[in-house]
Amino acid sequence: MTAASLLKAGISGETGMRAALNSGACTAVDLVEATFAEIARSGEEGQKIFLRLFGDTARREAERADARIAAGETGPLLGIPVSVKDLLDVAGQVTTAGSRVLADAPPAKVDSAVVARLRAAGAIIIGHTGMTEFAYSGLGINPHFGTPLNPWDKATGRIPGGSSSGGITALAEGMCGVSIGTDTGGSIRIPSALCGQVGFKPSQSSVPRDGVFPLSWALDSVGPLARSVADARLTYEVISGTSPDTAPEAAAPRVLVPTNLVHDGADEVVAERFRAALDALVAAGWRIEHRALAPFDIVAEMGAIGNYAALEAWRDHSERLVERGDEYDPRVRSRIESGARLASDAKAQLDALRARYIVGMAEALKGYDAFLMPTVPLVAPPLDAFVDDAEYGRLNLLMLRNPTLVNLLDGCAVSLPIGEPGGAPVGLSICCTAGRDCHLLRLAEAAEGVVVRHR
Repeated sequence: MTAASLLKAGISGETGMRAALNSGACTAVDLVEATFAEIARSGEEGQKIFLRLFGDTARREAERADARIAAGETGPLLGIPVSVKDLLDVAGQVTTAGSRVLADAPPAKVDSAVVARLRAAGAIIIGHTGMTEFAYSGLGINPHFGTPLNPWDKATGRIPGGSSSGGITALAEGMCGVSIGTDTGGSIRIPSALCGQVGFKPSQSSVPRDGVFPLSWALDSVGPLARSVADARLTYEVISGTSPDTAPEAAAPRVLVPTNLVHDGADEVVAERFRAALDALVAAGWRIEHRALAPFDIVAEMGAIGNYAALEAWRDHSERLVERGDEYDPRVRSRIESGARLASDAKAQLDALRARYIVGMAEALKGYDAFLMPTVPLVAPPLDAFVDDAEYGRLNLLMLRNPTLVNLLDGCAVSLPIGEPGGAPVGLSICCTAGRDCHLLRLAEAAEGVVVRHR
């Protein structure tokens, strides 16, 4: 296989990058040059996907990785090209969070904790990927630098999902082996579902957020977008500092499918593919039960009060908005400014309801290995659908609705691609409560072999 084809094959497995590097079939330098060649071939699209490339640094890192491999060193990400969202500090580079407002900010003095762990493992950081400005949307639209097209249907011109829009398109187009994103209300899982890839939102505390520009300290988490669950797991072990998990998977997982909220507004393609995935899991021995999850009603109560992202973004951006508000994406600005209109005790009310929600979900999920839902209820809409501000707002909230249930839970979730080959990508989310990340990844890897048909 060529270096370019290896990038689209993924990291793990007999035909993946790891095996090719270990056998000498290709070098880390080959992989890095293939990534930059693919980015160059993509022209303007590559400029939307990557806001900045770290060419010289990446090439030096690749040479060092090849020397480590030649000396007999091994490691899951050694020599693997990795892209990182433009929220993660990279020493010597400006972190702009997808915004022109931060273009004149000073370069980062040190790597973010995640980037430092990736580099220590021998991963090659190739560039900062584009995103929704300040990560404040699940759609991936950016009027400043352009919106990369969903690789599934470029002719129509569909959204990639967000806010990790550049990361998912870099991965899907073979411009990196794995991508690091952030997830406040689905920003890893939404684009993964819409573009037919795997997205893993870890429990918040399991991956350090030092050196990551925040949207909501209450909800933000950092995790991988990958081609397979195995690739996501290997990356998670590096960025979390977790030892490889050797526990056996459950022989017959018992999972819950909520009958309320998560299916509302689903289009026919998502509904059909979700049903087909459940049927396949049942045929494989999974025990699936359907019933309503009453704690979801608490989330509706929270929505009537406000949301964490608006509160925290207003706190962090209010002064900057006074000075440079005209430079913001108007839609992002309006969402941030909504935080100024919330009650003075809104955070205390949200915290109290969130505590009730977490306790209620823990009780409701006793005896279950996980709960399942469509990652998002729609296939990727065309960019033309977002011309009207009201429709932009409606579709954005619909995309965020299901994934946010996990962020408010402080849980973990994997989105698996379950679309038909050649058809619209669709995501299946497998979700667990906080701290069950390794258990979740085992479940997801078992499910992947049963339900994943779209690649």
